[in-house]
Amino acid sequence: MKLNTKDRKRFRIRSKLKRNNPNNRMRLAVFRSLKNISAQIIDEKNNKTIISATSNIKDLKEKNKKKSELSEIVAAKLAEKAKEKNITKVYFDRSTFKYHGRIKIFAETLRKNGLEF
Repeated sequence: MKLNTKDRKRFRIRSKLKRNNPNNRMRLAVFRSLKNISAQIIDEKNNKTIISATSNIKDLKEKNKKKSELSEIVAAKLAEKAKEKNITKVYFDRSTFKYHGRIKIFAETLRKNGLEF
């Protein structure tokens, strides 16, 4: 099976994260589309999604926020849910997205709200 460049990059990033994960932290996977952003905290041992948050909700669509503001709102919501489940340490899986723009805003907001990665 031949992988395209996006799949190779995704595989390379995820394998580095798993290799450098001695404490078996949970994975925070982020996905960004042209209009929305979503994230989930995944338990790698059981392959189950524990917490998820997305900007693709009716309430957020009606407010006509900027995309960067949506990133902050979703990150704050995800951090709040993580505190309820007593999750403080995760590793950040940005997939094939560069660490700038909305992904960077998302990560910085999570750090401000108490998640460590």
